[in-house]
Amino acid sequence: MKRAIFPGSFDPFTIGHYDIVMRGLQLFDEIVIGIGQNGEKSDHQSLQTRMDAIRHTFADEPRVQVRAYSTLTVDFAQEVEAQFILRGVRDTRDFEYERSIAEANRQMTGIETILLYTRPEYAHISSTLVRDLMHYGKDVTPLLAPDKH
Repeated sequence: MKRAIFPGSFDPFTIGHYDIVMRGLQLFDEIVIGIGQNGEKSDHQSLQTRMDAIRHTFADEPRVQVRAYSTLTVDFAQEVEAQFILRGVRDTRDFEYERSIAEANRQMTGIETILLYTRPEYAHISSTLVRDLMHYGKDVTPLLAPDKH
């Protein structure tokens, strides 16, 4: 069984994140969406709110799990017995950042990172952008993962 983790803070979980997971399901038997907890980062949404929202989005997809973690991402991958780390890449800055981390993770553990390029129509969307728009009272519904229920 091919299992991947899709790690991130997902504050909030955007349409771009959703698209990476759905495309990842074409490559992997299971995807564990790992919500990383970073004590140095202040969250807009609570961990439980994010977990509930993502579980709701994938309620009809038994191959997707949602878990929180507060360790190194590569340690979380080993904990859930994932052979791969799935990441989305929007631009060259994302690519360079992800490449260096992927190489370190592979050297330490043998876990491979699979990068999927973000679809062009989602490349401008980031959780930071969505949070900023929310702060100013804008409707961000088109930028968020679809509400499947």
